[in-house]
Amino acid sequence: VAEAKHEVREHVDLPPGYSLTWSGRYEYMQRAKDRLMLVVPLTLVIIIVLLYLSFRRIAEVAILLGTLPLALVGGLWLLYLLDYKLSVAVGVGFIAMAGLAVEFGVVMLIYLDQSLARVRRERETEAHPLNVDEVREAVIDGALLRLRPKMMTVSTIIVGLLPVMIGAGTGAEVMRRIAAPMVGGLVTSTILTLVVLPAAYLLWKGGLTRR
Repeated sequence: VAEAKHEVREHVDLPPGYSLTWSGRYEYMQRAKDRLMLVVPLTLVIIIVLLYLSFRRIAEVAILLGTLPLALVGGLWLLYLLDYKLSVAVGVGFIAMAGLAVEFGVVMLIYLDQSLARVRRERETEAHPLNVDEVREAVIDGALLRLRPKMMTVSTIIVGLLPVMIGAGTGAEVMRRIAAPMVGGLVTSTILTLVVLPAAYLLWKGGLTRR
């Protein structure tokens, strides 16, 4: 539309009393973009506040938000492979995927906190200071406890979304564009939750233990 407006300005001379109005699906995108520019930052602020109230530590909130883009990369890859353009439906799918990724990350960090707290209590009982190797073992144990529930959850969601991805009929095009970022994002979100988050957590807690 911007290119068309430019071409018209350059090559079309409107007679006096005439005007042009550009209309079409892009208008819906513009209105949605204006709303999202307000809603998305507000939503992020609410998420940050809720995460801080849950953990009471800025470090864990930073780990979750800092690794969140990786969870969305898979959605971008799948959109590229399916040749879907950016639209309101795609934006909704990414917002939903971001919510799932944060939820998965919160559960993983809770598992890791519980595992580390258990090991720390054992060492305090034995009057033995916690070292970095024991922190690493606690992180591995906590991540492994989350492995099967995570894989079951991801498999269930993907299986539930596959009929939407291959469906046809009224509204199917919109629903496919909502589901695509979620299906692709779930793949990279699994890597994020099971590999990247425990590694980032270990770097943080291991550094504190050394100090």
